[in-house]
Amino acid sequence: MPILQNNSRVGRFVVQSLIKQNAYTETYRAIDDNNTPYFLKLFVVSRLPQKLVNPETGVVREVEYSQLLVHRNVVSFIDSGTLQHEEGLCQYYVTNYFSGSVLYDFVQQHGPLSEAQAMPIFRGILDGLNFMHGLSPVLCHNDIDPTNIMLSEAAMGEPQIIDLGHVSERCSGRVDFDTADLDVRYHATENMVGIFDEQSDVFSACAVLYFMLTGEPPWQYEVDSSQPYKERFMEYSRFRKRTPLNIDCLKVTDRTRAILNVGLSLVSSSRIDSIAKIIAFLDASDESFNEQSAREKHHGREVGDKMQDVEPSDGILDVRRGGGNGFKDIAGMQQLKDFLEQKVIFVMRNPDIAKEYRLTTPNGMLLYGPPGCGKTYFAEKFAEESKFNFALIKSSDVASRYIHGSQEKISQLFREAEAHSPIVLCFDEFDALVPDRSNPGATYVSSEVNEFLSQMNNCAKRGIFIVATSNRPDKIDPAVLRTGRIDRLVYVPLPDAEARCEMFKLYLNNRPLGDDIDFNSLARKTDGYIASDIAYIVNDTAMTAAYSRSKITNAMLETTIKNIAPSLRPEVIQIYEEIRDRMECSNRANATKSNPIGFAKYINREE
Repeated sequence: MPILQNNSRVGRFVVQSLIKQNAYTETYRAIDDNNTPYFLKLFVVSRLPQKLVNPETGVVREVEYSQLLVHRNVVSFIDSGTLQHEEGLCQYYVTNYFSGSVLYDFVQQHGPLSEAQAMPIFRGILDGLNFMHGLSPVLCHNDIDPTNIMLSEAAMGEPQIIDLGHVSERCSGRVDFDTADLDVRYHATENMVGIFDEQSDVFSACAVLYFMLTGEPPWQYEVDSSQPYKERFMEYSRFRKRTPLNIDCLKVTDRTRAILNVGLSLVSSSRIDSIAKIIAFLDASDESFNEQSAREKHHGREVGDKMQDVEPSDGILDVRRGGGNGFKDIAGMQQLKDFLEQKVIFVMRNPDIAKEYRLTTPNGMLLYGPPGCGKTYFAEKFAEESKFNFALIKSSDVASRYIHGSQEKISQLFREAEAHSPIVLCFDEFDALVPDRSNPGATYVSSEVNEFLSQMNNCAKRGIFIVATSNRPDKIDPAVLRTGRIDRLVYVPLPDAEARCEMFKLYLNNRPLGDDIDFNSLARKTDGYIASDIAYIVNDTAMTAAYSRSKITNAMLETTIKNIAPSLRPEVIQIYEEIRDRMECSNRANATKSNPIGFAKYINREE
């Protein structure tokens, strides 16, 4: 039940309707006596977290800050006050009413903006932030994202920063606002540890510019919004670190590309440190900009004197020679092992027999499914079993700051692989390397995807077998998954009871064990646990036993299991099973499902 009812009067305003509410705030549409519309935000003081209130004045910080932000690119303060309610004192403030489009909605409706359309909006955001940063004390917005930028009613109108709920003075670990609803995709790395300042606003503004140009946030990753802020950010931060942006392929001027390169640096020391510097860089004349670029190139540096100008020419592949225990180190997955032994290893080990019978080696396979189930590990062990060379490729290995640089790296990668054939090329997080080109945010990597398609065509004939891994195969360009490129799609689910039993035997092998180990019981008690969970359980128990210089017992293992929750929640597992169902149904007229063995394997395509 809202605090204010329709037609109730608050000061000189009349409430018309409730717009939204949470545990301690409510936002309404209100009008004055001239029927001019406004936004009215109400705070129930008794429900507010104490950190949101200025202890010296007793006034809600957001109300205080809003009165200071008088700028054409920031929501305009109109009035403020207090009122009494049965729940106690309430504070409110009123701002101008918007009749336009939220930037996020505008881009979703019309698609990515051209550079000429995006830059005036970007400049308006910068001007608003620059005003905030110029106040004493400095105020930072801390929540710049496409949902908090409003465009005026006229298409491509003047932008305004509209949400002031996270405005604060600089934060150096202690945060004076609620972080639960922040979108980590537009936040700088240092925000995760409670550092919010001018530089982190720079990052967010540049992330919004990237969104305008591509229709997507800078790093494509689905974040579980139900997780606490720090947990969400830790997961997203790990993804960003291993997935460099390919900004150089954007169809923008060198000036805009330079701003994005240094504005979206994950390391604060390498990022532009103020909005004012970006504005000065934008306002520099073309002649001045070209002279500066020439000086920087002469010194082998980019804007901000941060990056080397010369592309390294070292080899891409870190090739490991064949050898090791191979499939002996993998519990379960027997059907997949048999398939690879018969259809891949045999053919590649026996070229004369293959020639006599005109046998064709499968070109590659995609292992997909939930994280932590051993997809990349299996690829490495497959290379050991086959005695082939092995190379693990991540998106950072082929990323380049140079136009067409990634294309050349992809070509070089396959040339090096052929020189080390027979070889297993394992592409980790394959969806980041070959995203679906039909998505608006992936158009800038079309040339890289095309290069992959060309190089993957029948690469088995050159002694190259591809094992790609992905948590999100539905994000991969469909052309990559046709026969002749990726011949086999394999769903790697959570290990079943038989596989978990084998894992405990494998991980406990050659450790000091008691006589009471019941592998089947341990397997039953770990339903829903992934391979990495079981490895952690064994290692943690072994550490406990080692500390007391005792043998590992079944009771110790069961105690650890009780204290270690599965990494994947049931609802997350359900999402991956739905992805599997979609993958099996899409463009797979001859798809078949195998009998569950080991990891309850699902292998698509007729053999």
